[in-house]
Amino acid sequence: MRGVTKLPGLVRDHGGMTTRPHISDEQRRTRLARRHALAPAHRVADALAATRAMTVLHATEAASVHLAVAARVDGCTLADIDTALYRDRSLVKQLAMRRTLFVFPRDLLPAAWGSASARVAQAEGRRVAKAVERAGISDHGDRWFTETRSRVAELLANAPGGLATKEIRALVPELDVRVNTNPNSTSAWAQPVQIAPWALTQLGLEARAVRGLPDGQWRNPRARWTDMATWLGEAPTPEDAQTGYARLIERYLRTFGPATEVDIVWWLGSTKSAVRTALATLEAVEVGLDGGGTGYVLPDDLDLDEEVEPWAALAPTLDPTLMGWKEREFYLDPKDRPYLFDTNGNGGTTAWWNGRVVGCWVQDKDGSVRPVLREEVGRAGEAALAVEAERLTDFMEGAIVSSVYASAMQRGAILP
Repeated sequence: MRGVTKLPGLVRDHGGMTTRPHISDEQRRTRLARRHALAPAHRVADALAATRAMTVLHATEAASVHLAVAARVDGCTLADIDTALYRDRSLVKQLAMRRTLFVFPRDLLPAAWGSASARVAQAEGRRVAKAVERAGISDHGDRWFTETRSRVAELLANAPGGLATKEIRALVPELDVRVNTNPNSTSAWAQPVQIAPWALTQLGLEARAVRGLPDGQWRNPRARWTDMATWLGEAPTPEDAQTGYARLIERYLRTFGPATEVDIVWWLGSTKSAVRTALATLEAVEVGLDGGGTGYVLPDDLDLDEEVEPWAALAPTLDPTLMGWKEREFYLDPKDRPYLFDTNGNGGTTAWWNGRVVGCWVQDKDGSVRPVLREEVGRAGEAALAVEAERLTDFMEGAIVSSVYASAMQRGAILP
């Protein structure tokens, strides 16, 4: 195969023992540069290609979707990305792994619906039902929540243009109540909240509703909830759980392999049992990693990617590359983690040089993007990052993006 070097398969040493193929940290960074479309020479054509390259894009913050695509596609505009999301609908927002909102390529949705989304739906449904009972809304929380969601689903099925959350609350007044889903927590996030968003989130997990047309700017749009079949133009058909998990992990390994079992379990938000079953189904191959760990790749993916030229990239908050592995030492110095991640493990903006995170980026008052580095990258690195900063500034067209997940380094905090 042109452009790759074949890794040796399992071989026997003089003692008759078998040894595994090995993929070094440097080789993993080369894979990252090419497969994640971050190295300028390996960017892809459009928003769909960028999303496929990453399996999914994080969408907890709406702006991250547009910025993650911009990091991987030359010449794309905000309008191009909105077209993929809202007109072509080749990209669809779906709550799935780890109760996180992602943008999926449309063809991968059935895998999520039957596996990761279904798993989250079960847990969230139980939690909300208990909260309904604690709040005294109903003695039968599960039945109340099921019947109320059905009313909302019926409304959405008869509203092709979708409905805003406040419109749904007005039409289904029993949803205009507050519940506390975390009564034992002292966190500020554990206060009583409106139940309407929980009902809509549950319908999304069940593939009955979707965040549709946006109201507002690309940086923070409010979605009009829409019937999923109406949005897609076809009735959703979830895959069974085992098939769905296998398909998700297959795509994940194509993007992130080699990955450890810890990485896969974390990313998928599932059990070791589900992951091991999927790895067996896929006939995934064990490879050795630097530091003595064990990673997994697909059986046809034992080739080493050809080295790339030095490259720089600026990635957004919760970028899928940054958040793709739990064990990040091959691209992130552990000492930098407190500066670049919040205490809940959410990554802020990042600056990359040759496959490693070397800092973050911020915006000045006029919207200009400015890298802030924790490591020396030399003149070549500084020049390459300056090019990326100018490119990102142009893409955002003067908009300033804020984030609830801004890292300590973004905020300018002084840490020990």
